[in-house]
Amino acid sequence: MNEQLLCSGRVVAVTGAGRGLGRAHALAFAEAGARVVVNDLGVRADGAGASGGPAQDVVEEIRARGGEAVAHGGDIATGGGAASLVATALDTFGALDTLVNNAGFLRDRMLVNLEEDDWDAVVRVHLKGHFLPLKHAAAYWRAEAKAGRARAARVVNTSSGAGLLGSVGQGNYAAAKAGIVGLTLVAAAEMGRYGVQVNALAPAARTRMTEQTFAGAMAAPRDGAFDAMAPENVSPLVVWLGSAASAGVSGRVFEAEAGRITVMEGWRAGPTADKGSRWTPAEAGEAARGLLAEAEVPQPVYGAGG
Repeated sequence: MNEQLLCSGRVVAVTGAGRGLGRAHALAFAEAGARVVVNDLGVRADGAGASGGPAQDVVEEIRARGGEAVAHGGDIATGGGAASLVATALDTFGALDTLVNNAGFLRDRMLVNLEEDDWDAVVRVHLKGHFLPLKHAAAYWRAEAKAGRARAARVVNTSSGAGLLGSVGQGNYAAAKAGIVGLTLVAAAEMGRYGVQVNALAPAARTRMTEQTFAGAMAAPRDGAFDAMAPENVSPLVVWLGSAASAGVSGRVFEAEAGRITVMEGWRAGPTADKGSRWTPAEAGEAARGLLAEAEVPQPVYGAGG
């Protein structure tokens, strides 16, 4: 094995790795020397149906390139499926070093048309589907640390610009992706003592989930020019965050698109006023308007127009 590779000797589990960003991440980790657990249910873009084909196809692609990989077809939004993801890594490769939470699908509707089932399904796969693999992986890493075998463990969660700024027609998706950022911050704070680093990524790339919404902007170039929207553009940062080389980086959120990487700066205190006693509603309103005049104008919600 080439010890110069960034992830030589590491075991990486990637959820939703049968297509799109997850597939690109799995291939990039394998190229960097990792042994990869490729999780995917093989569902359609709206979460319906299931097939083991996509995950196994990626495994065969990795093996054809000389790498090591195993498929996992469990539902990581269930306790049993998430536990079996970790167990598959341990049973096949003897360890788990990095978890990349990526699985998800869309059911876009304006809020007045958004059905309860569409809300529950999207929040379940994105938010619960992050929580449960993280919970089971964290339990393994905590046990390892307590046994004196602390690993340079890494978690990369997948948020979205929709979760950071909002997105018209995606109330369920935006809420889930915003929740992932909150989960990331808590996990980074709780698990740091065990050698676990947790970060989040808000990627922009051409996938099944984005091709309908951004059909024109997401089109692949025809003349061999740089494909700005290729999912492979996002994976190098994910590989670095998932490697031991990212030591000291935790609890951060990055945007990655084309050749651009941005550190996102979240909620922080802006202009403030303190009366020292209780405000009247009219006084509170006057103070709020004054503070808003001093504050930075927020970036617009995606799809809200000019």
